[in-house]
Amino acid sequence: MEIILVALIALAIGLSHAPVVAWLRRRTGIEDVLNTEPPRVHEQLAVALDVLEETAAVVVGPHDELFHANAQAKAFGVARGTRIAPDLLLDEVRAVRESGETRRIPLSVRQEIGVPVLEVRAVIAPLIDGMVLVFADDSSVRQRTDDIKRDFIANVSHELKTPVGAMRVLAEAVQQAVDDPRAVERFSERMISEADRLNGLVAQIIELSRLQSHDPLFLPGPVNLDEVLATAIDHCRELADARQMMLNVSGQSGLCLPGNTEQLVSAVENLVTNAITYSEDRARVAITTRMVVVDEESMVEIRVADNGIGISPEEQQRVFERFYRVDDARSRASGGSGLGLAIVKHIVGAHGGTISLWSSPGQGSTFTILLPALAAEPEVTAGEGEP
Repeated sequence: MEIILVALIALAIGLSHAPVVAWLRRRTGIEDVLNTEPPRVHEQLAVALDVLEETAAVVVGPHDELFHANAQAKAFGVARGTRIAPDLLLDEVRAVRESGETRRIPLSVRQEIGVPVLEVRAVIAPLIDGMVLVFADDSSVRQRTDDIKRDFIANVSHELKTPVGAMRVLAEAVQQAVDDPRAVERFSERMISEADRLNGLVAQIIELSRLQSHDPLFLPGPVNLDEVLATAIDHCRELADARQMMLNVSGQSGLCLPGNTEQLVSAVENLVTNAITYSEDRARVAITTRMVVVDEESMVEIRVADNGIGISPEEQQRVFERFYRVDDARSRASGGSGLGLAIVKHIVGAHGGTISLWSSPGQGSTFTILLPALAAEPEVTAGEGEP
């Protein structure tokens, strides 16, 4: 933005030489504010402002009238009719016109009722003859990202403290029970369990950080879905056998999609592990695949269904949040970190797909992933009801 600002100011100042200034004054009506012709700026400056696709740009006249506003200025809500908005921005424009000094301010703009407030960063610079140039960049995404980072760090700190604190307490208990072999054995087993939980948490935090720094669709390779499912099921087999649970894989074979095999294995593995964790012993987890058509695009559908405890409607909106657990006691007992579904959502989104959830308390849950497919003949059309 700074480079653009300097360039446009230079362009505007350059217009102050020779007869161009007189022409600009006549065109903009600066010398005759009662002129019925709408105020305008030099065509070169207007073109330069209009090409800024992500930055709102406005030229304000000496009487606070709008000389020019690009499309983003209207979309952001800083240009409304023939005036600049909101009032705080107008006050800053007048202050810059008076002082002749550039200002940079954060600004909250409500575009319309029912629409979230837009957080923008505005740069206000003086031009010639009382005109003022305003740039505004949307900082809402940046602010939300910063909020997510702060929450993530706070959550990580809390989650790490729990097993570390438990291990310290257990270590002290072992010291005090040095003459009781049974107590030492019992406390040692719990220490190993907490250590395994801590190791799993750290591993998933590292995995999530690695996923965020790697784009799977940058130089993507063809991924064989059958191999993805086989590897993911193999990783979950020991956990399922310990609970005497059945893992059934069915559906259309030979499906392929572009992306990263390792990440897709991780996504399916996390969904199956989640289904095992929140189901009773000797339950069944079904993994099905098929080719579907969504908005005339061929997609690969992966469903992971269980008949476990289910998820209440109010919790379904939160299950993909980091560290959120539907059943905290059950998740902690199994060593769950609350990051599994967040990892799945990130992987699916990075592959250009979507993930949805159907669930009912006491009846189980079905997670459905849709991912763009490589060229193949679709067999069915999406939109059928849940099984």
